[in-house]
Amino acid sequence: MNEVIKLAKSCAWCESDEVGEAKKSVYWELPDGTRAIEIIETPSIICHSCKMEYQTEEMVKDIEDQLFLINTKEIGKAISYVDLMAQPKLLKRNYFDFLS
Repeated sequence: MNEVIKLAKSCAWCESDEVGEAKKSVYWELPDGTRAIEIIETPSIICHSCKMEYQTEEMVKDIEDQLFLINTKEIGKAISYVDLMAQPKLLKRNYFDFLS
């Protein structure tokens, strides 16, 4: 799976144009609230000015949607971003997303 990051032109926090991309571990609470998991090598934005590390809103939505659509009981304490996004979906789309 070739995931493409739409690199931000400026930092969402300080608006500096000194941003880059990296793959970082992030921690996410499952939609049912039972536990949190580590998502390894998640595409991230890094600001070299304010040192903030974050995911784009699009990336956050993709992760949230995927966690709603898969059987999260089959995920251990940690999973790579690529493996998470490759998990078979139980639903076609996130029916709880009323904004899309």
